[in-house]
Amino acid sequence: MSRPAQLPLGFEHRPALGGADFLVTAGNSDAVAWVDRWPDWPAPALVVHGPQGCGKSHLAQVLLARSGGRLVGVDALASAPATAFDDPPSAFVIDGLEAALARGLERAVLHLYNAAAEAGRRILITARQSPARLDIALADLASRLRAAPAVAIGLPDDTVVTALLVKLFADRQLRVGADVVGYIATRIERSFAAVERVVAAVDTAALANRRNVTVPLVRDVLAGLGDGSFDGPATLR
Repeated sequence: MSRPAQLPLGFEHRPALGGADFLVTAGNSDAVAWVDRWPDWPAPALVVHGPQGCGKSHLAQVLLARSGGRLVGVDALASAPATAFDDPPSAFVIDGLEAALARGLERAVLHLYNAAAEAGRRILITARQSPARLDIALADLASRLRAAPAVAIGLPDDTVVTALLVKLFADRQLRVGADVVGYIATRIERSFAAVERVVAAVDTAALANRRNVTVPLVRDVLAGLGDGSFDGPATLR
């Protein structure tokens, strides 16, 4: 049975971020195993690296939920006084090391690392590349991060993309046929971010146009996403 027609509202869809909700695959199983070992890491920091859309941020949220830790964004690093991290929580997360480096915040990252190390806490750092491949000018920070364990996450393969599509549609209580899933899976970028974006766009279009999720509707949505024209509810043919 399809859902009753309703107006799409401007609320962000937020899937659960617990460990059970994270899709474990061959490409991320090593990173998941490291997070499962927290806080039993051989160094204060763990670096999880991989391309955009591979699921690094979701895994970071899993650690935050498990540890009750604190997400430290670039703005917090830039504005925090030297004593801001002297009473650290059980864990920190820096989600996007390159952004911190681009802002010239190497000393702030080093201070956070040292504060965590002194208190016996742990830091999960995400990055697109491993520390060994990053241009880190501050020698003390470079040596610490390059000595930390680093684990890569790869982009999902066809099987994972299909499984993720089924899961995300189910999260939104959308019933879709195998033909719809197969149609999408063969036509989108291989990344978690792309799958989430397409599912959200299909859901919005189905609600706005009071239509079931079918291949023709998906075809229209993908066409809009492909040329940048889909930016909200629109009347589809």
